[in-house]
Amino acid sequence: MSNPLSYVGSEDSSPWHTYLSQVDRVLPYLGNLARWAETLKRPKRALIVDVPIEMDDGSVRHFEGFRVQHNLSRGPGKGGVRYHPDVTLEEVMALSAWMTIKCAGVGLPYGGAKGGIRVDPKTLSHKELERMTRRYTSEIGIIIGPQRDIPAPDVNTNGQIMAWMMDTYSMNTGSTATGVVTGKPIHLGGSLGRVKATGRGVFVTGREAARRIGLKLDGARVAVQGFGNVGSAAAELFVGAGAKIVAVQDHTGTLVNKNGFDMQGLMATVRRDGGVGNFKEAERVDNESFWDVDCDILIPAALEGQIDTARANRLKAKLVLEGANGPTLPDADDVMRERGILVVPDVICNAGGVTVSYFEWVQDFSSFFWTEDEINVRLDKIMVDALKHIWDTADKHKITLRTATFAVACERILIAREERGLYP
Repeated sequence: MSNPLSYVGSEDSSPWHTYLSQVDRVLPYLGNLARWAETLKRPKRALIVDVPIEMDDGSVRHFEGFRVQHNLSRGPGKGGVRYHPDVTLEEVMALSAWMTIKCAGVGLPYGGAKGGIRVDPKTLSHKELERMTRRYTSEIGIIIGPQRDIPAPDVNTNGQIMAWMMDTYSMNTGSTATGVVTGKPIHLGGSLGRVKATGRGVFVTGREAARRIGLKLDGARVAVQGFGNVGSAAAELFVGAGAKIVAVQDHTGTLVNKNGFDMQGLMATVRRDGGVGNFKEAERVDNESFWDVDCDILIPAALEGQIDTARANRLKAKLVLEGANGPTLPDADDVMRERGILVVPDVICNAGGVTVSYFEWVQDFSSFFWTEDEINVRLDKIMVDALKHIWDTADKHKITLRTATFAVACERILIAREERGLYP
């Protein structure tokens, strides 16, 4: 890799290195645009902020916060904010880069961005969480805005946190700016359909992929890792199409039921406990056994770096739908290709969330709101059309869907880069 960045570690399995290897794989398909490829390997802007807050007991604690804008060639930055104890600058860089690819892959007028704070939000009170969110928003306020960079929910963040971010930014600028974040509550300019949009996108791309490989959804066995917003919404839609959920895993444990889970009961447990662990009508197994479950469709919808070569060799699934960002390591991609397992990559599979975020942003600017049916029809059309174009590219070059998505997206990004030129 030419001229590596001084602030990047050498850990080959890090999310940033995974992203770089994905870019390298696409270079042969970029033609003359490859001369601009280095722009994909460097974030445009990375901000590290200190987030000091007064705790409920009167002590002062400092948290490390980040906001990275990877590429703004096609429009303002777009991307979530995650609260997690393992958040690092490199992870946020990778997530922002995948957002660049994702937005270009489905044709949205955005660049990629991402943010995060190193914190376990479960250790904070409601008021501490609010103070931290507001201080973080003030610190990154110098680079965000409705036309500059629009945050959204991610791991451990939600509509309430977006409401605080919107209010803080609005207080600092002196006018209500609903378009500064997406994923907001409906009463504050949020969009119908946003909460389940990412899971819906996983289902829509999964349905199209299953049809192409001749896999019937009626009776198909599905295993889901991560049962938050994305995994649970996708699971419900698959069950609605006649599939059955045979395994679920989250931070509270791994459960298996080869006859299929009762989704109503499972969702009630998750709403009550914040996890699947206490659901009684299933067998509890050790976490590693999740990767050996007999299933037709696997949905990794938790965190990045979950499928390594060893796990890829054990999978029984015919179809992997990446609900999470970066769940598959590059070498594992190769293993699954050799084994004939079709992977619908994160950069198209989970793009439903940012697509409906785009709808929310557009609605905020016009102060004119659509019905949930209108949202879902528009979402389905964008996802199906984008996947078809990516599939045609994959067939043409005989490459994986991941490399094809990068080929389509990188071409769009680099054409924009070339047409804009270098300033000054």
